[in-house]
Amino acid sequence: MLYRWNEDGGLWGIWEVTETPEELEGMLCDKSLFAAELEPVRSQKRRLELLGARVLLKTLSDGEKRVLHAPSGKPFLEGDRRRITISHTNGYVAVGIHGSASPGIDVERFGEKVRKVMPRFVRDDEMPGRKLMDDREYLCQLLLHWSAKETMYKVLEQEEVDFVQHLRVRPFRLASKGEIVGEEYRTGGREVFRLRYFIHPDFVCTFCVRPD
Repeated sequence: MLYRWNEDGGLWGIWEVTETPEELEGMLCDKSLFAAELEPVRSQKRRLELLGARVLLKTLSDGEKRVLHAPSGKPFLEGDRRRITISHTNGYVAVGIHGSASPGIDVERFGEKVRKVMPRFVRDDEMPGRKLMDDREYLCQLLLHWSAKETMYKVLEQEEVDFVQHLRVRPFRLASKGEIVGEEYRTGGREVFRLRYFIHPDFVCTFCVRPD
């Protein structure tokens, strides 16, 4: 376990996956809860993500549950009213659990690919002064914008969400941790989200809760 914390009524955790798939399987008692989902997976990376998330869920929830998925793709625990959210990036998995509201979490490892896809998720009215940012700040801002929109997408539970047209991140001053305010234009509700974020040497993380 790398991090475990309570915030906004939810329990959150991030696990650095250094184990092999076999070692992770050994940490889980009831293999019937994930065997069908794991069997067709041939990618070592995907197996690590799937098993790492199951181990982290077990650690946070003090038990093993089957993970199912709603039509929207959102995961949920079989026979358990608590809500969950799962994210993964290279070498890490993240999980959030909440008893009464919809949680969302996203982790993004530092890398250069996000620069190339920037037009797909950054609006013209976001990141003012981006041309004046130093390289580190620019990269952190890009990753946090992408991560924040992934988190908003998860709690919205809407299909066909365009990250440029339907989601906006209000400008914010970068810090090691803080709050990001996001807006959505996909529904008639025009909801506003207050997301928490922090920056780790390996990744950025955003998370929030959407009350019912």
